Amino acid sequence: MADNYLEKHREEYEIKKEAYLRKIKHLPKIKHHPLVRPEDDAL
Repeated sequence: MADNYLEKHREEYEIKKEAYLRKIKHLPKIKHHPLVRPEDDAL
């Protein structure tokens, strides 16, 4: 029963992984701006 089961699922996994990585590379990167805190003399 498990003769080709793992190989088939591995192939499907690799195809899905490749498509996912291709999709990720085309998304714009999220830029993280440094948090600017106002100077507070009350502290």
